Amino acid sequence: MTQLRFHWFLPTSGDGRDIVGGGHGAVRGSAGAVRPPTVAYLGQIARGAEQLGFEAALTPTGTWCEDAWLTTAMLTQVTERLKFLVAFRPGQISPTLSAQMASTYQRQSRGRLLLNVVTGGESAEQRSFGDFLGKAGRYERTGEFLDIVRRLWAGESVTHEGEHLRVEGAKLARLPDPVPEVYFGGSSPEAGAVASRYSDVYLTWGEPPSAAGEKLRWVSGLAEAEGRTLRTGIRLHVISRDTSEEAWRAAGRLIEPISDEMIAKAQAGLATSESAGQRRMRELHAGGSRKDLRDLEIYPNLWAGVGLIRGGAGTALVGSHSEVADRIEEYASLGISEFILSGYPCLEEAYWFGEGVLPILAGRGRWRSPAELPAEEAIVPFSPVNPASPDRDRGRMAAS
Repeated sequence: MTQLRFHWFLPTSGDGRDIVGGGHGAVRGSAGAVRPPTVAYLGQIARGAEQLGFEAALTPTGTWCEDAWLTTAMLTQVTERLKFLVAFRPGQISPTLSAQMASTYQRQSRGRLLLNVVTGGESAEQRSFGDFLGKAGRYERTGEFLDIVRRLWAGESVTHEGEHLRVEGAKLARLPDPVPEVYFGGSSPEAGAVASRYSDVYLTWGEPPSAAGEKLRWVSGLAEAEGRTLRTGIRLHVISRDTSEEAWRAAGRLIEPISDEMIAKAQAGLATSESAGQRRMRELHAGGSRKDLRDLEIYPNLWAGVGLIRGGAGTALVGSHSEVADRIEEYASLGISEFILSGYPCLEEAYWFGEGVLPILAGRGRWRSPAELPAEEAIVPFSPVNPASPDRDRGRMAAS
């Protein structure tokens, strides 16, 4: 039976007791007070996630949030085991510099870096960073970028002259150990092509199991054609309580203060998104409103209310701890082995899930805390005397 892996989320654009909107064209905002994303507060969340048994924490990327590289590097100093799934956009940084940064991060953190590659679905925001490629060009560049980075991590000297990127004699003085795993999401044909060739883990946002399963079969088929096998993961919010009634009351409190004007403004912005995944999120709650709490339950225990004002992941698992555990196992039956979760507020919801759902899954034999795993299965320490060899890294990449 496949052991499931659970990751939490760091709200680097702010957190609160209400939904904090923003991203993918949505205007950033909340109906209530926002907790600022200070290192002190994010450190509370990171330490809580670590103590509860989450393996890693995802950080977003975009103009609406703090920089993921810098923030998580600071948080490695207040945690011991937790890994950080750092989101970044290849079009904003040199592939050689990115490979070097990842190598440094692995050494200084003792192997706690994972990478979430985000091509960028909003041309207006990309242009604010000086990137004027269209969507198709951005995915082509991402493919070139990951090809260069993978070869550098394997110890090669790389000369590449492509349509979008050019390097000459690029080489790393010190290789990352272990090589960071690459997470990648996207629903468009362009995204599938890149994910199948270069990612270790393919991510989907929380759609009903039938739709999620169809997407996973699609990308798995593309990877098989490349001679590769991918792990798959899902990004969801969660509202888990001792009883189903309590969980749905909590969901109702989340959207009760949101005005129709806020929803209309957010949806107008999200309608401009070029992201195929964002379009699929919007379609899930079509015709819904904050007053139609259970009408937004698009599948048992899967609620689309978060997507009324938030861009990106817009669905939440809502129910009792056992109901949420059941739904997670249903997604696992599709082949999904990694779950990236969050809630409002992230600090409190981590404890509801970590103390309520994870013990149930542990009892069913589906999960073990990383703290209980043998050292060689948890964090691979870096030895400055014996850095990774190119041959070992090549083998690791071929197996991924």
